[in-house]
Amino acid sequence: MKRLHADYEYQNPLSLEAHQRAASVLPGGNTRTVLHFRPFPLTMKSGKGSDVWDIDGHHYVDFVGEFSAGLYGHSEPVIRDAITEALETGIVMAAPTEREVELAEIVCSRFPSIEKLRFCNSGTEANILALMAATLFTGRRKILVFEGAYHGGVLAFSTPPNPLNIPLDVVFAPYNDIERAREVIHEHRENLAAVIVEPILGAAGNLPADAAFLRALRAATTEIGALLIFDEVKTSRCGAGGMQKQVDVRPDLTSLGKYICGGMSCGVFGGRADIMSRFDPASPRSLRHAGTFNNNACSMAAGVAGLSRLFTAERADTFNAECEALRIALNSHLEVADVPMRMIGHGSMFSAHFVRKTPRRPSDIPVISSSLTALFHMEALLSGLLMANRGDIFVSLPMQDRHFSRLKETVAKFVDKHAALIRELVPV
Repeated sequence: MKRLHADYEYQNPLSLEAHQRAASVLPGGNTRTVLHFRPFPLTMKSGKGSDVWDIDGHHYVDFVGEFSAGLYGHSEPVIRDAITEALETGIVMAAPTEREVELAEIVCSRFPSIEKLRFCNSGTEANILALMAATLFTGRRKILVFEGAYHGGVLAFSTPPNPLNIPLDVVFAPYNDIERAREVIHEHRENLAAVIVEPILGAAGNLPADAAFLRALRAATTEIGALLIFDEVKTSRCGAGGMQKQVDVRPDLTSLGKYICGGMSCGVFGGRADIMSRFDPASPRSLRHAGTFNNNACSMAAGVAGLSRLFTAERADTFNAECEALRIALNSHLEVADVPMRMIGHGSMFSAHFVRKTPRRPSDIPVISSSLTALFHMEALLSGLLMANRGDIFVSLPMQDRHFSRLKETVAKFVDKHAALIRELVPV
């Protein structure tokens, strides 16, 4: 790693200079912790489709995909034209617009569990509002979350939990553990307002939930009168109806975000009409939900254009299948090479893990995996492939065979170079 860092610094002098300049006004030279890595992050200059260029002039294939928000790639003409039109017709109307209704109709048509919805500004905000709605609807206070879950910058439940988390009354259970989840749900049955779950545990390494686990949560919450919330901020891109359609589980509330508004800032929370009716301003028991940019004209326009013209329901399903085939092909190569490294996830979102068997929860991932992931990340950057430093890989719609070939070549080159080291360090 010392040698790779030295090569990286030598090749990126302008990014180093930009990082040092940023550090004088931004703590650590950064305003998004997830973008930080050693020795310093690259400073990007431009992007087109699934390709980006940094200020040192290097070209990269972009598999970061803005952590799933960049589904449409960079400067997609359809999205760009929709935003331009919105800019020309007024962006701060302080009034309802036709675009927000059109976008809401598209979303509701894709997700039958979302009978009514409200827009907000981010996935974090959507999850906060869904959780608060659950406590007010049920008259209970406790929330069950899963170890390693990430529901936003102030709802991060790694070990230990983020000290910046909002002070919710939370109880924990291990991910993908049906019996323990049932025990916790029934132990707190009198006070449990909701269970919130990611169908794929994103920030912990894109670990998919078992369908049986999600169905068990549905049954247990129904038994005690608690709400089931699916955080599909990321996973809603996994087919036309997200993961809830694939596992055939209907949650009470769903949160969406990231790509929903064409990559612009956006959040959605919605679900059963009887729950969402509490947000009806005409109701005497209305919950006040304000927000200057909830129906941001640019976000609404980009969302309508993206979902109606590019990421249609049909395209969502074919894209998911194509990306899952890519992930399986990468794993087949790793199996043939007899290297304990796997791409874990589903469809267009997966992560590199250094494991000998498929992890079902964060505790299944050996400690050494994070160090090997850092090695893979740095080798990938020096090979012209951009990926998240924690090993996440997101596929975007503009990608072509040349992009997929670069990913396959990068993985193969890394394995050829470090196979013996990986076999030695990953525990049996």
